Amino acid sequence: MGYTRKLAIRNYIVEGFLILASLIVLLPLVILIFGSFKTSAEVLSFSLSLPDTWQFSNYVRVFEEGGLSRAFLNSIWITGVSSVINIAASSAASFILARRETKVSGAIYMYFFMGLIAPMSIITTIRVVQGLGFYGSITSVILIYAALNTAFSVFLYSGFIKTIPRALDEVAFLEGASVFGVFFRIVTPLILPVNATVAIMVFMSVWNDITIPVYFLTDSSTWTMPLSIYNFYGKYSRDWNLIFANLVLTSLPVFILYLFGQKYIVSGLTAGAVKG
Repeated sequence: MGYTRKLAIRNYIVEGFLILASLIVLLPLVILIFGSFKTSAEVLSFSLSLPDTWQFSNYVRVFEEGGLSRAFLNSIWITGVSSVINIAASSAASFILARRETKVSGAIYMYFFMGLIAPMSIITTIRVVQGLGFYGSITSVILIYAALNTAFSVFLYSGFIKTIPRALDEVAFLEGASVFGVFFRIVTPLILPVNATVAIMVFMSVWNDITIPVYFLTDSSTWTMPLSIYNFYGKYSRDWNLIFANLVLTSLPVFILYLFGQKYIVSGLTAGAVKG
């Protein structure tokens, strides 16, 4: 058996394994989508069968009784603002850390890097937020999310900015540009791929999270989509078709975002990890 034939067989085996793994991963998703259109009795079988009658009214009922309109707006506001704050702060900090190769900047970079490993202390954060007077407000959640994702963002931005030639900075300085001018006029246009990656990654991370809202959002008018599912389950724990419909509606924005933004994620992660 020649080397080419062995390689082809190995590729077939790998492809077969990947197809099988994909089917296993997609199986719960298919059950979830089909179940969201079934009646309460049909969905209890948790089978792959199509609904006898497609119950589109499940989604209407969930949207009306689950308070999803308010939760959707809250989630959009929280994810959007926290992403903007994270991008602005992380890119500016990374520019300074990448351009000033000193022991202090190296220590600060390692401090940020430790944020990828160290877990968040809920009790300490609650006390800090209470001291600032933000507890129970959307503002507290926005600031927490912006800070939580800073370590990953700085890691990507620093790696990418290090690949930008310093000669561009020097030319700008010779023409009279300030540090802010170099950052906004030279660096910012070049880091757009990383901006897209960070925005998408932060959006998905914030949108899917339930831990922070559970501890920091006490008023139902400030609840996010995942937190509304938690409350909805307590009210309709026997109606799995409605719970499935709620899960589909909550997951749909992230799925669409990832579907259209996956190429930016790959390119941004690759570019940001070159020297990170």
